[in-house]
Amino acid sequence: MRKLFTLVALSALIISCGEKKEEKKEGFEMNRTKKEVKAETSTEGVPVDLDNKGVGPITSLTFDDTVNADMAAAGKEKFQAICTACHMAEQRMIGPALKGVYERRSPEWVMNMILNPDKMLKEDPIAKALLKEYNNAIMLNQNLNEEEARNIAEYLRTL
Repeated sequence: MRKLFTLVALSALIISCGEKKEEKKEGFEMNRTKKEVKAETSTEGVPVDLDNKGVGPITSLTFDDTVNADMAAAGKEKFQAICTACHMAEQRMIGPALKGVYERRSPEWVMNMILNPDKMLKEDPIAKALLKEYNNAIMLNQNLNEEEARNIAEYLRTL
């Protein structure tokens, strides 16, 4: 009898320590484990393309070796009046940071984007990628003339 009791007790112990099967219940489930979130770079989906001239009236633009101080000063004044709501030199805001823009875009592309952002956002692949990258925040057309846009382009060289 004692052997039988020991055998039953040992069997109960083995069964109770066995693998538990969890029942899946339908409904709300909360998982509190931390997940690593990787930060994306600001230009991950936007290619660097110095050959793309964009869509618009500017087909050729060559900068002088030195920055034209008068044009840059006029461009800085216009930039601070209309562009700083969305752009900073070294920090992305609503729009991209503009320091080093000529390392990523051609001067013609920059001028066409300043002069005619509506058409660029509809037809240019880089402008479309930037639009997507910046959560569909469109660049507004400021109705600048070519001289004003050229002054801003010259100022961007100083950043």
